[in-house]
Amino acid sequence: MSGQGADIGAVIIGRNEGERLRRCLSSLPDGIRAVYVDSGSTDGSVGAARAVGVEVVELDLSRKFTAARARNEGFAALEAGGAVDFVQFVDGDCEVHPGWMESAQDYLRTHPQVAAVSGRLRERFPEASIYNRLCDDEWNTPVGEALACGGNAMMRADALREVGGFNPDLIAGEEPELCQRLRRKGWRIWRLDHEMMLHDAAMTRLGQWWQRMRRGGYAAAEGAAMHGHGPDHHGVAQTRRALIWGAGLPLVALLGGLFVSGWWLGLLLIYPLQVLRLARRRGGTRAAWEWAFFNTLSKFPEALGVIGYRYGRLTKRQQGLIEYK
Repeated sequence: MSGQGADIGAVIIGRNEGERLRRCLSSLPDGIRAVYVDSGSTDGSVGAARAVGVEVVELDLSRKFTAARARNEGFAALEAGGAVDFVQFVDGDCEVHPGWMESAQDYLRTHPQVAAVSGRLRERFPEASIYNRLCDDEWNTPVGEALACGGNAMMRADALREVGGFNPDLIAGEEPELCQRLRRKGWRIWRLDHEMMLHDAAMTRLGQWWQRMRRGGYAAAEGAAMHGHGPDHHGVAQTRRALIWGAGLPLVALLGGLFVSGWWLGLLLIYPLQVLRLARRRGGTRAAWEWAFFNTLSKFPEALGVIGYRYGRLTKRQQGLIEYK
């Protein structure tokens, strides 16, 4: 996987992805320069990557690990072997769709104002669990100009260099934060109507989904603190919704029920009514009811994430990684 396509490279990050990583590496186009960044795997991932000719960077785990730091170190290692024009970032639990990288590269070449492009990301096993289906729905965002991309995207190397890459201190939400800085420099972000990757969330338990939502709330709060006063009000709306629905309303109902009247607990009926409203808005199908229920429930772990961020900021304590796998 070296010696060809010197103007483009791939950076894959992962830890203990096992067979998912093997599928990921085998999905890369022939001849692509690739770097795999490993964060302490114990399942043979490093050996699997080296066996197919991929350069491996093993992170120094004595330093704080974040996905942002892994992507930065992968990009640095890629460029150490020769400058590239474009870099495809890939999470180790994803498979690249045939033809995606060529299409993304062509788009960037013909649209010099665009810094990053992503395409259609789909869940590999949506039938395996409700949580996987929720991920599959989450990935289905509109095509065209976007405010941000996810961790799987092709980026223009010059744009990455201009803004200093990902923020290595962020434990989550590093891609939208990077896109905020890119857009403020005049760059644009685009989502193409092209199959990009298959993702394997491997979520089978409520606790995994809960942690993922809590991480989302934390990322939104941190993003709002950093860029909430900008023109996009980054993270502000998500943070506000999480606090109102996941903390404010339950607290008001509980305190009112304890100290004023038990009728105040009737405020909690707003949650099933919200589920009903959202489900009907989506057509009332089974999938609509599933999405409506979990969308409403998600505000509780998101609120915990927001509160966790603000508490950590107040006490100057760093939050460790919030992982769901």
